[in-house]
Amino acid sequence: MDRRSFLRASTVGAGAAAAASTLAAPAYAQGNRTLTMVTSWPRGFAVLDDAASYLETMVAEMSGGSLTIDKKAPGELVGALEVFDAVSSGQADMYHSADYYFIGQHPGYAYFTAVPFGGTAQEVSNWYYHGGGEELHDELGQIFNLKGLLAGNSGSQSGGWFRNEINSADDFNGLKFRMPGLGGKVLGKLGASVQNIPGGELYQALSSGALDGLEWVGPMADERAGFQEVAKVYYTAGFHEPGSALASSVNLDVWNELSDQHKAILRYASMATTQYQLAETLANNGAALARLQAQGVKTLQFSDDVWDAFGKASAEVMDENMGDELFAKIRESFEASLANSAAWINKSDGYYVQQRIRVLGG
Repeated sequence: MDRRSFLRASTVGAGAAAAASTLAAPAYAQGNRTLTMVTSWPRGFAVLDDAASYLETMVAEMSGGSLTIDKKAPGELVGALEVFDAVSSGQADMYHSADYYFIGQHPGYAYFTAVPFGGTAQEVSNWYYHGGGEELHDELGQIFNLKGLLAGNSGSQSGGWFRNEINSADDFNGLKFRMPGLGGKVLGKLGASVQNIPGGELYQALSSGALDGLEWVGPMADERAGFQEVAKVYYTAGFHEPGSALASSVNLDVWNELSDQHKAILRYASMATTQYQLAETLANNGAALARLQAQGVKTLQFSDDVWDAFGKASAEVMDENMGDELFAKIRESFEASLANSAAWINKSDGYYVQQRIRVLGG
């Protein structure tokens, strides 16, 4: 008997026993459910575990305790990058992670975290909820027995930490650098030796010299990780993750067993987590950046010729995946939504911010 059949059988048996006695029925038989959620984040990790913890709390509060999440850090059940397979196979009920870790399963998963020169956090939400993205997440998830949900967005992520300044695209040649997703493949085209190392192992890798540089999230998360202790060159804008979503995807069999109410709670708690985490990050990045600078961190921007190299390599990477029909479908949908968003944002918010800086400074 498999694990899910065993659980169902146990539930039926418990319900029958309760009906035959005056004892209260077990929690599951009363309609309560606990979902085991494996995550890619060590406990206490700024921004990322914050989002997972907020989701855990929101689900319990919204359901009145009838639906709860048992959050597992890496190593407590599976490793940080093993969560996709664990949930797909039914070893765990759901995961909280970044879907671009799983482009080896399908390159389309990159779009549900971030792609090079992709959307800002707002543009990703526009596409996901009003441009067909959520339905495409589900279409992709059905291949792997998953129900896709987004739960978090860290906003624009920094260009990364380096031991030395990047004066030209040639400086990436031979550089041992951590960058996941399709962005990592872009740096690979520039000659970097790209590695996808879990967040909990990055400080040691950078301090030991196993890495020459890395990107993580942004000032708030990076400061708490301590990267400023072992590297002093920080590029504050990057091409690779302009609005990085996180996923809280559920095993599809588990999802189908849930009541409509519990499905709605998971969906809306995930949406609330996205808004909460984005606000948390943007509210704290400025002060964290000032503290990093006070510790001797040099903040820089890549030159235009480096950005041009990023753009050329990005186009090559994206085009290489166009032979996959579903990837092409996701890309077409995403880029159409971006074009629609940008047509208004450029003439409204974008222009307003330019004028605000011109008139008021700052």
